[in-house]
Amino acid sequence: MSASSSSAPRPVSLAAWYSAAADWARTDGLTWIYLFKALVACFLALGIAMKLDLPQPRTAMTTVFIVMQPQSGMVFAKSFYRICGTLVGLVVMLALIGLFAQQPELFIVTTAIWVGICTAGAARNRNFRSYGFVLAGYTAALIGIPASQHPDGAFLSALTRVAEVVLGIVCAGAVSGLVFPQFAGLQMRGTVRARFSAFVEYVSASLAGRNDRAQIEATNARFVADIVGFEAARSVAVFEGPDSRMRGGRLARLNSEFMTASTRFHALHQLMNRLRSAGTHGAAIAIDALEPYFKEIAPLLAKSGEPVLSAADAAHAAAQLEAYKAELPHRVRATRAALEVHPDAPLLDFDTGAELLYRFIDDLHAYAATYASLAVDTHERERWVERYEPKTNAIAAGVAGLRAALVIMVLGAFWIATAWPSGSTLTLNAAAVCALASSSPDPKRTVFQMAAGTLAASVMGMLAVYGVFPRIDGFPLLCAALAPFLLLGVFMTTRPALAGYGIGYCIFLCFLAGPDNVIHYDPSGFINDALALVLSMLVSSVAFAVLLPPSTPWLRNRLLVDLRRQIVVASRARMSRVRSRFESGARDLMFQINALAQDEPAARRDTLRWLFSVLEVGNAVIDLRREVNTLPADARYAKTTPWRISLRAMHDALTALFERPREDRFDRALAATADAIGAVQLLLGTLTTLPPSRDERHQLQRILSQLHFIRTALLDPQSPLEPLMRARADASEGVPHAA
Repeated sequence: MSASSSSAPRPVSLAAWYSAAADWARTDGLTWIYLFKALVACFLALGIAMKLDLPQPRTAMTTVFIVMQPQSGMVFAKSFYRICGTLVGLVVMLALIGLFAQQPELFIVTTAIWVGICTAGAARNRNFRSYGFVLAGYTAALIGIPASQHPDGAFLSALTRVAEVVLGIVCAGAVSGLVFPQFAGLQMRGTVRARFSAFVEYVSASLAGRNDRAQIEATNARFVADIVGFEAARSVAVFEGPDSRMRGGRLARLNSEFMTASTRFHALHQLMNRLRSAGTHGAAIAIDALEPYFKEIAPLLAKSGEPVLSAADAAHAAAQLEAYKAELPHRVRATRAALEVHPDAPLLDFDTGAELLYRFIDDLHAYAATYASLAVDTHERERWVERYEPKTNAIAAGVAGLRAALVIMVLGAFWIATAWPSGSTLTLNAAAVCALASSSPDPKRTVFQMAAGTLAASVMGMLAVYGVFPRIDGFPLLCAALAPFLLLGVFMTTRPALAGYGIGYCIFLCFLAGPDNVIHYDPSGFINDALALVLSMLVSSVAFAVLLPPSTPWLRNRLLVDLRRQIVVASRARMSRVRSRFESGARDLMFQINALAQDEPAARRDTLRWLFSVLEVGNAVIDLRREVNTLPADARYAKTTPWRISLRAMHDALTALFERPREDRFDRALAATADAIGAVQLLLGTLTTLPPSRDERHQLQRILSQLHFIRTALLDPQSPLEPLMRARADASEGVPHAA
């Protein structure tokens, strides 16, 4: 009896049911909510378009699926840029129709040129701003090509088409914002907390020696993706409400300060690694002098022994960092004074490490203070003039525009030569597909997936139009009949592996099977349009595969050249926003390269090594320029003095080296850096006759430290410049010293 009772299943507790339900709501439940919202927005747009007697309600349906996203901010941002692009495309196309209504060849050529320009603009810009360019070109083709067949009614046709597009946008935005809204701003709060905690853990583990090279590379690669993704989320969160807009400046500042702090810490960590790898007695002295300070950093980033998580905890950490930063210079000077009496003490190594330590503490304090300020609605740290500036290769953008223009010209010529009734669909859809896929890492694959989804939509659409529609009556039954067909496509868009198929299915099912106010049952026209859609995508896919495809190494190489050329930005750009431009541009380029080399770990690793080298040298150059620019007006610091001339020669040699790495340029850059170090040391030696103020001397010592760090970065055996190093006979030069 006891055995049978013990083997009986126990009833599931209410808490277990609640936990399972909550887990489902956070995962699959969100997917079903999105499916429901997409269908509601689609049918709302369809019903209103029919009620207003618009000629093509299917355009409103199609627009809903083009702009619909799981998060409301994404829908609002996409809708805003779509409206802007639609209006621009409307104005341009009306002008082209007015100029070339009687010359179809010229009309196709000018339309292709306009779409090519817009596609290049979409490839040049990032996030949803690129979508405005896409729509400016796509809308011009969508409105202009059908209207060109009847130029006498082009203006009315264009206006009704714009009305249908705007109706779909409004319905998608209203449903997304009112029905179970999901806000990007709320997700960003979790992202901010997780990233701060991850960075604190990374700093603590690295200082304790628990991170090896592979872990450091993986963590920094993840940080790069987080930075780019955070900026994308921030750019859409401002559309969601006043709360996100009130914190928009601080969120941008937080991203910028995180980039600076992570770069500074990596530079400090690399310098210590170089000292350890040197294995000399002098390097050991410098390590012993600096390491006690490193052990004090981790406790500053904790509250009551627990890691910092919330903004309130960050306020406590910021206060501890500020107090530590205030007393650090005095303690460092005392340590240096003790080292000066030691004959083998590497003072330049110690000064460089101490300077990097102070700058890291300063950057970390700024990062923690900005994170803490997010706890209140308004704060003085909101005032932030610098911004994230993405970097895109101009040649790649031009190739994307040229490719789109050529595809439209070829298909337009085919349309004119054959007089195919669905030639307009063939041409305008090619324009849309080329523009939409231009920003994809693998556009050939994306377009091919859309073609497969469109083929499935053609089959399902034929079943709906000729098998279901004749047997129903009334709008409710129409919605019920369309729902199963649409659900399949919307569900595919929620799965990353099937998203391309789902987008093609949803958009072109609406295009083919979306009902008009007066339905025309024309099987031959339906088949022609379906064939034109699939053919336009296949031609576009071939164009992406043949005409300088982004998946080939040429684009990665161009982006890698742009990444190295960020040293030019650090050396020559205006000082007002140079650090944010440099940091964001370098990371954005690396993010693009990684997207193109997802299955090539060796290429990703090589790119990360170049990123580290560029960030280390570039930030040192920026710090050096800032120190030089803030020196007092004195003849000893004039631009014509020998040490200033040697600094300019070093800048030129560094930019030449990173633009085109070669052995002779490496030797020239190394020699120029050594000359600059010697010139600054000579300046410091000659200032004993007329000594400068204490602040000036410290400033010159900081300049010397930055020059020394640049030299150690060039000679780092883990640097991508290592193959350019010539064998040197002096084995004692482990960690290179200036003296």
